[in-house]
Amino acid sequence: MTCRETGKVKAAEAILKEGGFIVSQQCRSRPSCFDLAARKQESLIFIKIQSDIGCVSPFDSLELRIISEQVSAASLFISEKTREKPLEDDTVYSRYNVLAITPKTFENIVLKEVHPLIQAGPGGYYVEIDGEAIKKRRQELGLSVGEVAEKIGISRRTLYGYERGMAKASVTAAYNLLCTLGIPVARPVNIFEKPQSHRKHFIAKARQMFVRNKLMQRIFKKLSGCNFVAVKKAPFDFVVTVPEENMKIIGGVADNDKEAALNRRVAEILSLSKIVQAHPILVTEGREPPLDSEITCVNGEEISKIKRPEDLCKL
Repeated sequence: MTCRETGKVKAAEAILKEGGFIVSQQCRSRPSCFDLAARKQESLIFIKIQSDIGCVSPFDSLELRIISEQVSAASLFISEKTREKPLEDDTVYSRYNVLAITPKTFENIVLKEVHPLIQAGPGGYYVEIDGEAIKKRRQELGLSVGEVAEKIGISRRTLYGYERGMAKASVTAAYNLLCTLGIPVARPVNIFEKPQSHRKHFIAKARQMFVRNKLMQRIFKKLSGCNFVAVKKAPFDFVVTVPEENMKIIGGVADNDKEAALNRRVAEILSLSKIVQAHPILVTEGREPPLDSEITCVNGEEISKIKRPEDLCKL
């Protein structure tokens, strides 16, 4: 990471703290699909500062989404351009299903609670419509679907789609609805909204990674009844969740890291665990555990004793 990129991460960190968030250490011990994790009450988010979102790979986006979903967090890119084309403020973009906004938009959301309405898509710009508000206001004014549709220059079918939440509107159509009905009709975009579940991605990703690490394979076999995801682009190596018990574990494997690198990684795992509200674990097969560390260390012999996620936390 360049000095300029480090400065942008620090700027985002400062904004989050001013906005009342608690923020993790910056993830620098090894390449990571996110730079920071932050929490404010029930809002948890993983953030990657990427100057050009056109340079983000599908793998990094997928891994960021998987990690976020596993711990019930949102994910976000803060960017300035895409393929050398500047991004516009007060507009929400997307890169492989991860939302992206400009630094100014991010600041407005966190510090001023001004949420963007406009989203950019392949076909142009559009907004999410509050269908219930449109229908209620139309009925209050005594207007039929056909009358409103004619006034704003769309088909009856399109207006039905708006009212039922089945269609997004162009910026022009949203403006015409505002003028016709006299009320705001666009829904603001909540960047802190948790992602929808994609369990198939979890399974495919887990299978891909397990075969590459024998230690994680052993842990997975012991915890096969739990939500277990192995990751590659993060300070940690796996995440275990037990939703019914509200339990989360983030774990690292002390494999070939040099001592200084391992200590940095452990510090980041501990910092992230506090933000995520998870139990931090370090699997130390053939390695001495870090000195003066708060992390729970598990060696190879102890893995054989594990039967439940609680056993990892008790060791």
